[in-house]
Amino acid sequence: MNRLQFNYLIYFMFFCFLVHGQKKTYSTKFTNEAISIDGVFDEEIWKTASIAKDFVKYDPDNGKPEADYCKTEVKIAYDNEAIYVAATLYDNEPNKILKEISNRDAEAVADQFGIFFNGFNDGQQEFRFYVTAAGVQKDYLYTNDNGEDGSWDAIWASKVKITDIGWTVEMKIPYAALRFSPEKKQTWGLNLFREFRRERQYYTWNLIDTKIPTEATQAGILEGIENIKPPTRLFFIPYSSFYLNANEYQKTKGEFKGGLDIKYGINDAFTLDAILVPDFGQTAFDKVELNLTAFEQQFAENRPFFTEGTELFSKGNLFYSRRIGGEPSTTPELDENEEFVENPSKVNLLNALKISGRTKDGLGIGFLNAVTEKTYATINNTTSGENRRAVSEPLANYNILVVDKRFNQNSSVSIINTNVTRNGEFRDANVTGLSFDLRNKQNSFQILGNNNYSAVNDYTDKFGTKSFLEFNETAGKYRYGIGGEYTSNDYDNNDMGINFITHYHALYGNFSYRILNPTKRFNRFSIFNNAYSEFDNRTGRVQEFTFNTNINTTSRKNDYLGYGLSFRPVEVSDFYEPRSFNEARFLTLPKYANGYIYFSSNFNRKFAIDLNPSVTIINEDKRATYSMEIMPRYRFSDKLSLIYDFFIRAQKNDIGFVTNKDDNSSDVYMGRRDRTTITNSVTSKFSLNNVMNLNLSLRHYLSYATYNRISTLQNDGSIQTNGINPQDYSRNYNTWNLDLSYSWWFAPGSQVSVLYRNNSVTEEDKFTGVDNKFDANIKKSLNHQNLDHIFSISVRYFIDYNSAKHWFSKK
Repeated sequence: MNRLQFNYLIYFMFFCFLVHGQKKTYSTKFTNEAISIDGVFDEEIWKTASIAKDFVKYDPDNGKPEADYCKTEVKIAYDNEAIYVAATLYDNEPNKILKEISNRDAEAVADQFGIFFNGFNDGQQEFRFYVTAAGVQKDYLYTNDNGEDGSWDAIWASKVKITDIGWTVEMKIPYAALRFSPEKKQTWGLNLFREFRRERQYYTWNLIDTKIPTEATQAGILEGIENIKPPTRLFFIPYSSFYLNANEYQKTKGEFKGGLDIKYGINDAFTLDAILVPDFGQTAFDKVELNLTAFEQQFAENRPFFTEGTELFSKGNLFYSRRIGGEPSTTPELDENEEFVENPSKVNLLNALKISGRTKDGLGIGFLNAVTEKTYATINNTTSGENRRAVSEPLANYNILVVDKRFNQNSSVSIINTNVTRNGEFRDANVTGLSFDLRNKQNSFQILGNNNYSAVNDYTDKFGTKSFLEFNETAGKYRYGIGGEYTSNDYDNNDMGINFITHYHALYGNFSYRILNPTKRFNRFSIFNNAYSEFDNRTGRVQEFTFNTNINTTSRKNDYLGYGLSFRPVEVSDFYEPRSFNEARFLTLPKYANGYIYFSSNFNRKFAIDLNPSVTIINEDKRATYSMEIMPRYRFSDKLSLIYDFFIRAQKNDIGFVTNKDDNSSDVYMGRRDRTTITNSVTSKFSLNNVMNLNLSLRHYLSYATYNRISTLQNDGSIQTNGINPQDYSRNYNTWNLDLSYSWWFAPGSQVSVLYRNNSVTEEDKFTGVDNKFDANIKKSLNHQNLDHIFSISVRYFIDYNSAKHWFSKK
C-alpha cells in the first residue's frame, strides 16, 4: 500500500466515523420573498441560504461518500405559509437522466429527489415528499413499523428542470401538509434522499445505517424555524359522478351521484376524515378466482377512505376493511316452493369517519366508525307468485379504536378494540387486543407479541383468544428469530377482521444472512431459512411441519435472481378442508417438496422480463403441481409502456372437498381432480404529461377442475373410493375485466376521471356442461350477451379553507 492509498484509507475511515457518529444539522432562514415554484433559483433567499451537501450512499455500499459527478446540494427556506426547497442534482451526463412519466405515487424508471420531515423530531414518523425527474409527485407517510404508506396524499407544489449540469427541483410544502407542535422555536427531524436511477444508487443526506431497521431514528436535524403557526387544516372535497350502465338484458340507464369528503385538523396532532354519501364506483376491480379452498378469498382494499392514513388501524392485525360494505352477514331461509328473486351480494355504506394522529409524546389514537344500511333480499313463492322481503343484513355500526404509545423512538405498546353492533336479533361481535413491539436502544433486538380476546353473540355467547410472542435479532449480517402462537377453539374476529384457522398452537424460527456492502459479483445477497410447526389443540395432531430456504441476489448489473426450496418431511392432518361440524374430521396430507426460481431483469432497460417457474412434487401417485409466470415489459418511451403477465398452473391428481352425503350425515366426500388455471393480464400507461394519464388494465382468468374420482373420507384421515360419478362435480370459472381510464389532475388535489369498464363472468358445471377449451372461453367472455358495460365520469374538487376564506373576503 503506497502513501496515497494509506492517506485515502485513513480519510475514508475518519469520514465513516463522522457520519456514523453524529446527526447532521441544517439551519434554515425566514424569507419575505414571493418564491416562484419554477425550478429556477433566482430569488435572493437562494443566494444566501446554507447548503445541505455531502450525501452518502444508502444502498448499495452503505455509508460510502457520493461521487463528484452525482453530488447533490439542497437549500431550505420558510415563510409564514410553507417550507421551500431548492435542490440541485448534478449529473455528468444529463442527456442520460432517466425520466419516465407515471401516475402520481406510481413507481417509474426515473431519477427522484425526496425530503423527509418529522415535525416532532421523535424518530417515529416522517412525512416524505418525492419528485421524479419527470416532475411526478409522490408522497408517503413513513413509520418504523409499516415503512412507507403510499395511500397518504398531501397538497403541495413542485417543478423540475433538466439543465446542462443535471436537474433541479423546487418545492413548496405548505404547513397544512405537515404535523408539528405550536412551540415558538421548532426543531424538526430532517433527511434528504436521491435516487440516481441510471446506476441504481440511493443516497441520503444523513446516513441511514442499513444494519439498523428503523430509518426515522436516523434523521438529521432541521432548526431555525421560529414563530410559525400551524394553519387551520380544513379541507372540503365535493364530488359528482355520472354512471351509464348497459348489458344485453336491461335498458341502458344513467345515474347521478354526488357527495362530500371532509378533512379537518382537530389540533396539531389529530385529523378527522369523513365521507358523506360515498361513491367507490371507479375503484379497481377485484381479481376474483375460482375458490375451491375451505377459506374465503381475501381481497385488496381499493377504496381511498379505507387506505389513506390507516397505519394505526393495522395494529394487532384485527381490521379487514373489506368487511365494511361487504357481503351480508346472513342468508334468509327459504320456505318450501320459494326462490330468491334478488339477494344482494354487497351492503351499501351510508357514511364513515375516522380520527387519527399522534402527539409529540408518541401517543397515537385512531378511531373509525362506519354505518351500513339495512339490506333486504326479495323472495318469490313459486306457487302463489307472491314476493316477500327478508332482511339479509340489518342496520350495522362498525367501530375500531386504537391507542398506541411509542417510546424510546423504537418501541410501542398498543390497545385495539373492534366492535360490530347489528340492529335487532342479529350477530354482534367485540374483539380487544394488546400488542407490543419492544426494541433495545441499539435496535438490534426485538420482542414482538400480542394477545387478542374475542366475544361474539350469535344466539349464544362465544369467547376465544389468540396470542403470539417472538424474539428477534434484527441487526447485522446474521439475524435470527424464534416465536410461538396459540389460537383457541372459539376465537373469532371475522366480523371486522379476517382469520382462517383456529384451535392450534405453533412454534417457528428463522435464521438469515445478508451482505451489507456489494461484492465483486453481487450488489445484494441474502439467505433466509425458516422452520414452522403447527399442532391441533384438541388432539395434538400435527397440522403443519415445513422448512424452507430462500436465496435472493442482485447482480452488479442490477438483475435479480431468487430461488428457494421448501419441504414437508412428514404427513400432517388438515381439519379445515373436510368442512365438518366443529372441524372434527381431518384429511391426511402427504409429504411434499417445492422448488422455485424467480428472475427479474433490470427495469432500467427498455425491455425487461420476469420469470417464475415452480414445481411441487407430492408424495402420492401422479400428484404434482407445476406453475410458470412470464411477465415481459417494454417501455416505448418516457410516456408509453406496456406490461404483459401470463400465468399458468397445473395441479395434477389434487384432492379437495366435494360435498357431504346429505344434511344429516357425517359422511364427507373428497374428490381427486386435475385443475388448470390460466391468467392473462395487460397493463399499459400513456402519459400525456405529469398530470394527465391514460391507463389500460385488462385481465382474463380461466380456471377449471376436472374430477376423476370421488372418495369417502375415513376416520383415520385416509380416503376410500366410492361409486359416485366424478364428472358431476367438474367446474369451470371464466372471468373478463377491462378498465380503460383517463385521469387529469387539473388543479392541486382536484381530478377529473373518466372510466370505461366492461366485465363478464361465466360459470359452468354439470347442469350447463363444462367446456375447458381456452379459445371457447375467450369467446364466451367477449360475447355481448355476457358483458356488462359501465361508462362513468367523476369530478372531485379540492377546497382549502385557508384559500376559500379569501374568496369571500374579496367579495
